Amino acid sequence: MAIAVAQSHHMFGLRPSITGSISYLDEQTIVFPSGNQVIRFNIDQKQQRFIPGSEKSQGMTAIALSPNRRYVAIAEKGEKPTVTVYDMLHDQSKKRKTLTAPDLQTHEFVSLAFSPDSKYLIAQGARPEWMLVYWAWEKSKIMATMKTTNQTGQPVYQVSFNPQDNTQICVTGNHIFKLFRYAEGNLKQFGFQKMEPQNYLSHAWVSDERVVVGSDTGRLLLFENGELKSEFHAALPAGSTAETNSIRASTSVIPEDAVSASGSGLGTTQITSVVAHSKGFACAGGTGSVHLFEKTDEKDFYRKTRIVKIPPDPHSTDPTQAENQLIVALTVSPSEEMLVAATDHSQLYGIALSSADLGKGEQATFEPLTHSFHSSSITGLDVCIRKPLIATCSLDRSVRIWNYETNTLELYKVFQEEAYSIALHPSGLYILVGFSDKLRMMNILIDDIRMFKELTIRGCRECAFSNGGHLFAAVHGNVIQVYSSTTFENVSNLKGHNGKVRAIAWSADDSKLISSGMDGAVYEWSPTAAKRMNEVVLKTCAYSGVAVSPSGKHTYAVGSDKTIKEITESQILRTVDASGMTLTQVAMSHSGRMLFCGTMTGALRSIKYPLTDVGEWTEHQGHASQITKMKITYDDQFLVTVSEDACLAIWRVSDKEGRGVKHDREVPYAEEILITKSDLEEKNQLMSELKTRVEELKMENEYQLRLKDMNYNEKIKELTEKFIQEMESLKTKNQVLKTEKEKEIAKHEEELAEVVDKHSKDMQDLESTNNQKLMLEYEKYQELQAKSQRMQEDYERQLQDADESKEQALEELTEFYETKLQEKSSQLEQANDEARQQQREYEETKRQIEEDADREILDIKNKYERRLRDEIETNMRLKGESGIMRKKFNSLNKEIDSKNEEIKTMQQEKQKLENVIKSLEKDIHGLKKEIQERDETIQDKEKRIYDLKKKNQELEKFKFVLDYKIKELKKQIEPRENDIKAMKEQIQEMESELERFHKQNTQLDLTITELKQKLRATDKELHYERQRVRDAEAVSKRMKTDIHNCVGFLQEPKKLKESIKSVYEAYVHDDVAESASVDTDIQKEYSRQREHLERSVASLRKKLSKDTEIHRADNVRIMQENVTLIKEINDLRRELKSTRTQVHDLEATLGTNRSKNMTGSKATKRSDTAATGSEGSGGQSVLRQNPEEELPRIVDIQKSEIRKLRNQIMDLEDQLMRRPPSGGRLPPMVLTQ
Repeated sequence: MAIAVAQSHHMFGLRPSITGSISYLDEQTIVFPSGNQVIRFNIDQKQQRFIPGSEKSQGMTAIALSPNRRYVAIAEKGEKPTVTVYDMLHDQSKKRKTLTAPDLQTHEFVSLAFSPDSKYLIAQGARPEWMLVYWAWEKSKIMATMKTTNQTGQPVYQVSFNPQDNTQICVTGNHIFKLFRYAEGNLKQFGFQKMEPQNYLSHAWVSDERVVVGSDTGRLLLFENGELKSEFHAALPAGSTAETNSIRASTSVIPEDAVSASGSGLGTTQITSVVAHSKGFACAGGTGSVHLFEKTDEKDFYRKTRIVKIPPDPHSTDPTQAENQLIVALTVSPSEEMLVAATDHSQLYGIALSSADLGKGEQATFEPLTHSFHSSSITGLDVCIRKPLIATCSLDRSVRIWNYETNTLELYKVFQEEAYSIALHPSGLYILVGFSDKLRMMNILIDDIRMFKELTIRGCRECAFSNGGHLFAAVHGNVIQVYSSTTFENVSNLKGHNGKVRAIAWSADDSKLISSGMDGAVYEWSPTAAKRMNEVVLKTCAYSGVAVSPSGKHTYAVGSDKTIKEITESQILRTVDASGMTLTQVAMSHSGRMLFCGTMTGALRSIKYPLTDVGEWTEHQGHASQITKMKITYDDQFLVTVSEDACLAIWRVSDKEGRGVKHDREVPYAEEILITKSDLEEKNQLMSELKTRVEELKMENEYQLRLKDMNYNEKIKELTEKFIQEMESLKTKNQVLKTEKEKEIAKHEEELAEVVDKHSKDMQDLESTNNQKLMLEYEKYQELQAKSQRMQEDYERQLQDADESKEQALEELTEFYETKLQEKSSQLEQANDEARQQQREYEETKRQIEEDADREILDIKNKYERRLRDEIETNMRLKGESGIMRKKFNSLNKEIDSKNEEIKTMQQEKQKLENVIKSLEKDIHGLKKEIQERDETIQDKEKRIYDLKKKNQELEKFKFVLDYKIKELKKQIEPRENDIKAMKEQIQEMESELERFHKQNTQLDLTITELKQKLRATDKELHYERQRVRDAEAVSKRMKTDIHNCVGFLQEPKKLKESIKSVYEAYVHDDVAESASVDTDIQKEYSRQREHLERSVASLRKKLSKDTEIHRADNVRIMQENVTLIKEINDLRRELKSTRTQVHDLEATLGTNRSKNMTGSKATKRSDTAATGSEGSGGQSVLRQNPEEELPRIVDIQKSEIRKLRNQIMDLEDQLMRRPPSGGRLPPMVLTQ
């Protein structure tokens, strides 16, 4: 018992109703909402990552991306609206903060925006209050709130921050354009407009002071600090400029022809989106059009450069319908290379801004950025068995074929009628589509979906092919019609439902068809017999989904009563409550271990299986509205869900043990496709025409190339001749210049020597004159020093006189002020007495006043105390600064005095040096001429350096571009390296599997040999049994003939009796039954003994294998001994050969000697006796005495020796063949001679 795991794998669809529905995360990744998830889609790699919505939310309403492209804020609807901020640096998009505003009366936010430094966030609430909330989101602190609507409560559409200022906010809506500034914890409006308000749909900041605003009448208004600077129509022709200074704030100056055009069609143009970039801005105005505006050289002009249109759809019956889409959102890539648009029909388009600028003509066209998506509620879904295909149909009148392995759209076609249901044939070559008027059978061709059969079933809401593909069922109101998919005959009509049938499902073996309907009935039918086998009726529940277990015994149904029912044989076995949630669809895996349900809110529930009475599940956020259909792929890898939000979601599913996935497909996916004969012929003809055209072009190109080669060769010859001539002239010039240069160098050396001599003489003269002047100056200095001493003595005398006069004046002043002090002290005593009386009176009045004015005094006191502190602080600061300034002033005065003295000395030195300068100026004048000449040469070299620097800059730019490309490639390499690592791990796993398979193969070979032996034995038995059958048949034939002969004696009873007796004696024996029983016993015993022998053979084989492993070392040793023995045998063979040759030679000699020694017999007798006497002595003495008789004996001895050796070899080989028992040792080899 386990709950299956479901993970989002891929999603096809876009929700254009969400504000900020598309934005660029980086150059390759865009962020957009699909279902109840936000998708990070890599355009190059076609990979998706998901940010699911919150569980308790009622759907997303707005998205915003921070300017630093790190954070994404998602606003969600609920009892209290929430804003969730995600960190996009993490692969799984980590949740950073969840923001709420508890005091708001609204249920949703309509627009979000981040501040330029990404630290603050604003959210615009919806009706009834239309409150704007200003957050410091990292601290979850609300900085300020503000009601942004007007007095009539008109809606607000968009809010944004100034791109350079965190405190400045722009708000636009229906008759609303407001600018706010945040200060002292409040949002204050500024820049009030004097013009009549309009319905402002969108806006964008083009600079830190200017905002472009688009209205529902197609007018663009340019505001600067809240003041209207310009107003012009978006539908002006390309190339026209909008002057900003010439238009007053109160009136709008538009050309008359533009006004008349607005009456004819421009007036309906709505500016639904505006996006700014560095060169200007782009706005979506009118159906399927984006207008590009650029800044001109003058500051106050914008020029319309281009109109970009949505291209027509070739797959639609009306291709121009695609051009009527309304663009709801625009975004520009970070490098400003791409412009991406999202339409109200859930499509994404893109265009390279460089191509839009460079393209010819006034118009350019978008290109689809992704696959084409459904734009309305998806009503039908089916999955193929033999191909990785998904088929969907929708109320947008389109039928689409998707590939869930490659995550691509294989094929789609738009029809004239709405499609309600779809079924995909198991082969993947045909589809069945229920349109509003008829049910159509269609071929899935290579590039088209073509109808070939129509059935008169109007508004077929459910249809399904059987798993074998030979039948299909279609719902016609409350009747289910079953047809043959080959002959299209109506096999049966299944009648019984009182209400509309809402779900049908075939069992795995196609023997049953289960249906459920609005009447609360779940029926189990036999489609071939047209009979109802089982039924469960519950009128309080309107069923919407049904699923069958793989065995076909259990049926699972969901409906309006918010429960799952498990039905078996006309009984509800178990009812599981869904805790108040209406379940719309149910699906079960083909393995029978996973159960999934779809809900009204669009969430996917993975139910614990087998079902329990309480019911356990996990919920996954996927869609934004009701799930209409669910299917699990045939290999149980993917779950496919579709919804009313026009999104198709593919989920990767597995149970907790991961057993749900069948990795090894026994049969690979089919690759066959259909193509009509006419299309094939057309394409073949086109190919042949193109081939001939290519050959012609090759011939032409070759001819042109030859002509060009001829021309270029002639030109090369001319140029080489010219070059040689110029080279020779330059060589002569170079030689002349070298000679001139040598002459100039000699001249300059002479002049330099003269100048050096003159300079040395002048220096000596100057030194002598300067020494005389220094002596005079020294005398003057001594005179001045004596004068200064006299002056100092005079000043000291004057200072003494001044001190004496000051002392006398001080004594006089002290006496005068003492008398005055005595007078003042007496006056003070009198004043004190008066003050005491006044204080008593004051205290009495004060008590009365304090009782009345305590609060006012405290407030005033606090206010003035603050001011006093501020004043004291400023006073202290100023005092410190003044003290510092005084010190600086004194030090500067001292420095001035010292500097004045230095100036005097410097002036004297200046006069001395001026004379030196005058003399040196003459030298400089002479040298300047040389410098000028050298400057000219330097300028030439600097020009060359400047040119080289320019080239260097261009190369650096090129290097920057290449570095950027290298970075991109490295980014692309990293995921591929990861893939390579994963592949390597897979390879290692596969290698281990391969080894395992090899072992299995060896075991299987053994089993095969055993089975073959069994088969041979069974063949022998079969042969024996057949022989017995033949014998029995022969006996029966003979018996029949004898009986037939007996029938002839029916009239003669005696003969009949005798003939029957003879037949009985011939064919009937007493031991028949015994032999039969004996035969059965023998067979049993035989089979038992056979099984016993087979087991013993198997055990012996195992022992043999073990013994071979144990005795491998012994075998190796024996083999080595064998090798040595073979070597010895070979040596012996060589010796034998040599002895044979010797024998042959000796026999030849013996033949000659026999003829000589035939005469005397006495000599022979002597030789015989001598031979017998000397047998023990050696062979040589024997040969010497009687070689004729001894040689054959020697040969016989040698032959007997060879026989012994051969016998030994045979014994050894026998020992090798007979293996010793396990655990025993081999006997030692003893060679007997």
